[in-house]
Amino acid sequence: MSWLQISIEAAGDQVDEISEAFTTLGALSVTVLDAGDEPLLEPAPGETPVWSNTRVIALFDATQVDATQDAAELKLQLQAVLDAPVPDLLVEPLADRDWSNTWRETFDAMQFGKRLWVCPVGESPPDPAAVVVHMDPGMAFGTGTHATTALCLEWLDAHPPVNQSVIDYGCGSGILAVAARKLGAANVTAVDIDPQALQATRENARRNGCEIEVFHPEALGQGSADLVIANILANPLIELAIDLSQRVHTDGQLVLTGILADQAEAVMAAYRDGFEFAPPVCREEWVLLEGLKTL
Repeated sequence: MSWLQISIEAAGDQVDEISEAFTTLGALSVTVLDAGDEPLLEPAPGETPVWSNTRVIALFDATQVDATQDAAELKLQLQAVLDAPVPDLLVEPLADRDWSNTWRETFDAMQFGKRLWVCPVGESPPDPAAVVVHMDPGMAFGTGTHATTALCLEWLDAHPPVNQSVIDYGCGSGILAVAARKLGAANVTAVDIDPQALQATRENARRNGCEIEVFHPEALGQGSADLVIANILANPLIELAIDLSQRVHTDGQLVLTGILADQAEAVMAAYRDGFEFAPPVCREEWVLLEGLKTL
């Protein structure tokens, strides 16, 4: 199958209408990207993340839309749906690809700390004594390339959870859950709100020969653990402070990331009644917080 990518620049208040209009006109998917160079790191709770100048990109089946004849017609239809003039559309034919595996092109074996490696399925690291996590992330976040994931992997390598119970809250691809199990954890529970993340975690646990329990938060129950890792974002971590705090055993450890440097103090304040925090560990603009439960 071949594809046709059609995009348009829009002001922030037009994004929802244009996205819905593309969908109405038969788009198979609609993506929203920054059309300038405006940082948008984390919206406040309840906000929709929209840049001032945004590019809305729609993907069509090229057999259903002719690039030379139908782009002008699509523009007219968009104008009719929106009841307003729209700028010219950018039309780009796309060759068919296995998009679910495109990530492999830039995913190489990576070392975290002294002995932990993350490798694509079918590859091995040069160190025969390495602890290896083989990943095929599929549709879920997490191969170790992002700074926050790397911070967690390096922390796990330096503090292997041997014979400990571990909860990976916001597991994504399951990379941290699998790494914890391979580094000696007695049992690991992975939690995420995204069904694709739960599926990816189960599959990655299976291919690594790891037994990991996987739950949606609503099905998790009241369990607690020696170590809780949460690689999410600052605002959700603050909102989850009571729940995550209760899931850490007394004298257990809490590892939090997905936090920008200027958000670290607010996150620590939400947990400080029950935890003593070590100095933040920084990578790029992100930080990892390590807390010891004292109550």
